[in-house]
Amino acid sequence: MRHTKFTALALASASLIALPVAAMAQTTDQNAPAAGQEASEGEGQIVVLGSRIPRIQAEGPAPVTTITADDILRNGYQSVPDVLKAITQNGGETQSQQSFSGADFTPGAQQVDLRGLGPNHTLVLVNGRRIADFPLPFGGNSNFTDISNIPVGLIERVEVLSGSASAIYGSDAISGVVNFQLKSKPDGTRIDYRAGFTEHGGGNSQRLSLTTGWETGGFHGVVGIELLDQRPLWAYQRKLQDSSLDSPSPSTAIARRNFLRTDEDNDYLDPGASVCASLSKLNGGTTYYATRPEYGYDIVNDEYIDGHYCGSNEAIGYGTTISRRRAISGYGAIGYDLSDKAQLFLDVQASYSDLKLFRDVLDWFYVAPDGNEEGTFFNPNMPTSLTYSGAQLDNWYRLFTPEEMGGLNVGMTRNRSVSYNITPGIKGQLGAKWNYEFSVNHAEYSSKVGFPQVVIDKSNALFLGQQQGIDPASGYAIFNADINRLYKPLTPAEYASITAISTYRPKTWVNNVSATINTTSLFQLPAGPVGFAAVAEVGNQGYEINPDPLALSQYYVGLIDSDGHGTRQHWGVGGELRVPAFTFLELSGAGRYDHYSFAGNGFGKFTYNLGAELRPMKSLLIRGAYGTGFRAPDLHYIFKGPGNTHTGGTDYYLCEQGGEDIGNCQYDDVDFIARHNGNRRLRPETSSSLNGGFFFQPSRNFDFSADYFRVKMKNQVLNMNIDTVLRDEAECRATNGTTPTCLDAIARVQRYAGGALAGEIQSVSINPINIAEETTDGVDIAAHLRVPTAGIGRFSLAASYTHVFNHTVRQYPGDPIVDKLAFESGYYIPRDKGTASLTWDLGKFSTTLTGQRLSRLPNYAEDGYIKASYLFNLSAQYSITERVRLSGTVNNLFDQNPIKDRTYSSYPYYDISWFDGVGRSFYVQLTYKMGGAKL
Repeated sequence: MRHTKFTALALASASLIALPVAAMAQTTDQNAPAAGQEASEGEGQIVVLGSRIPRIQAEGPAPVTTITADDILRNGYQSVPDVLKAITQNGGETQSQQSFSGADFTPGAQQVDLRGLGPNHTLVLVNGRRIADFPLPFGGNSNFTDISNIPVGLIERVEVLSGSASAIYGSDAISGVVNFQLKSKPDGTRIDYRAGFTEHGGGNSQRLSLTTGWETGGFHGVVGIELLDQRPLWAYQRKLQDSSLDSPSPSTAIARRNFLRTDEDNDYLDPGASVCASLSKLNGGTTYYATRPEYGYDIVNDEYIDGHYCGSNEAIGYGTTISRRRAISGYGAIGYDLSDKAQLFLDVQASYSDLKLFRDVLDWFYVAPDGNEEGTFFNPNMPTSLTYSGAQLDNWYRLFTPEEMGGLNVGMTRNRSVSYNITPGIKGQLGAKWNYEFSVNHAEYSSKVGFPQVVIDKSNALFLGQQQGIDPASGYAIFNADINRLYKPLTPAEYASITAISTYRPKTWVNNVSATINTTSLFQLPAGPVGFAAVAEVGNQGYEINPDPLALSQYYVGLIDSDGHGTRQHWGVGGELRVPAFTFLELSGAGRYDHYSFAGNGFGKFTYNLGAELRPMKSLLIRGAYGTGFRAPDLHYIFKGPGNTHTGGTDYYLCEQGGEDIGNCQYDDVDFIARHNGNRRLRPETSSSLNGGFFFQPSRNFDFSADYFRVKMKNQVLNMNIDTVLRDEAECRATNGTTPTCLDAIARVQRYAGGALAGEIQSVSINPINIAEETTDGVDIAAHLRVPTAGIGRFSLAASYTHVFNHTVRQYPGDPIVDKLAFESGYYIPRDKGTASLTWDLGKFSTTLTGQRLSRLPNYAEDGYIKASYLFNLSAQYSITERVRLSGTVNNLFDQNPIKDRTYSSYPYYDISWFDGVGRSFYVQLTYKMGGAKL
């Protein structure tokens, strides 16, 4: 089968097809050579992730982790995020399905973050090719690749290379590369149906996968399709997070404030128990006359008292822990042999996803025409007996209920997305030694995202009526507002009249033309042949946010978003050599030059990798590699338009003006708006990466590896630090400074010109700059033991472990170095992760117990750590016949809740980057195979 050989040597796939080295349940090809064992030239050659030159040994100068489709099934991973969560090198905080930030910025998307350096520094490939970024930026800032819509049922294997690989793959591969290799070999027709449910209700799912292939003369191919139906899991369906009383902190173990009224000093104004009683049917009959200690004020006695309002404990649980998703994914790998030495090919992947999630119910407060979101207005109907100093200043706040909305489904954020990747090309052989590939790739990701929002003018008019002018004494707008209006529930029609769906239509794309050529025998040395590979690429990429135009202005409550659109062009050339210096020592090197141009700017960057493999004996490999990397600035960091987010900080200037000490100042924690913009003068981020270690395999049944790693980034792109801007502004105002730094800092801080807030901070303008440097180092360890027995089957034990020695960051030159592993650092990343599995194989029946360990993390108060956590999955497979297999999985075998953090006062009272409240889940899968190899 001529095409099989070409597929194995396809340079663009950059895939590893043999001995995995660090997965928790790896499998070994029993027919592959053992470490150091020779194979005849041209036989058993593979392409290893991180190199473009085919080789005999699976192990190279840098360690590669591989998880196969069988590993995914045995270890109970139900999605691609599940798979990558178990990778011990994946040590950064990412967004889960219940992430509030993710719901606001990137609904439905999930990321991988190798070495904890940020999702935008990990290069993600599908079949060795780049795919389009998610069309909305991570946290509103950086571009990244979404892994949530990659069909897990169609994956053949996942390969992970951690460390700089820019000399091979170009930009983005600073912390590593993840390649998802879909099924590519014709092997009959396979159908997999999986059904899942949770023990405590909600989150049921179904998945159907089908793959088939054919060979007809010179025409051959593999096609697959996956259908997914994932039902939502609501937060209120779990006892640990269905009420605000679940909070471990007494200060937040109070009812949500559905109906709240305060004076100008934010002291609660008592609505009276009878008013709240009239609202008791709301929130499913849980609304009551609620109390918050010492948030009221007794004007007569000049003392703080309990504050009262109408609220509900259970209203906190209106959010989805698992999103509602319906998706269809398909792919095809089709080829036609023109001759023994040339093949046309076409690779296509496409997916459609319809996702719904519920972040929270909407709220309303008064937003002034000048953008002031303090919420205060002058109300002649407010009795002066309830005011301080007779000022009739009022604040109303509403948190809407499901009954007013007409059901929670009305408040869903919806993301309908289409992504595809198409690559036609030709590959084959030139002469007896050279292999080549030429391809044209286009990838695209587009979405239609609908965010429910409250309209400012319509909601102000409904609650407050028409503005009656400006109060000359206070400077606040006058509304002759009927207080009863605040405490009157809205009808679904009224709710619909003040809300709207803000629709975004973001889109990203990438085009690339690539030519590669390689040989395993450029010329002969005494120790063996020299391998060589070369690559040339040219292309472009772009993105468009295409937001709702109304979201860019002051139209929706609490939202002024930013637009962004732009393109950049790219070309690159590179080469790679592998040199057998001695029979026991092999050296490798790669170099690549890439050039990017955008917005009238351009820059080029050369990167290189150097590696060495020392084999003092057949069973032992001592290896090391050093590489440089770079990353072109994110498109959104460059082209982001003006937009606002809500934030806060210390007003150093007013503290100094009042003679107050920092830390004991009334302006220590003030709220204001951060105004963001892009920066078209950004330069590329750079990095260096070092790894060194050994791989020991004394027999086919045992192997062990340990590798040290170190990655250092410079010129990292981050948004300007607001605290530094405020410090500079305070110092410059105090000294009447006129330096460029002073003029810039003063111009960035906008203060209110009049009214009760005169002189206070209204907004701070920031943009991204090249400033930060970040370093991390540690060790990766992996071991695999296989024990065949007589009569009781075969046992397989696999384990992997990553321990981080240091992870530091410094944002500005001269700043103190921050230890990101310290509990007070503001970062929540683990020092170590571990995964292990034990498999018992009896032939027709096998079972696997998998355990994952996450080390201690900083607690919410950042004054200590929470303890390490453990999670176990149990699976079993039984071959009913040679063509039918039944599989079952129990995820979270011991129904483990998130680790208790008694300081975690923010809902849902645990770190959603690392934990969830799903509990024990069950999955059953039936596999049927027609034709091809037996199961």
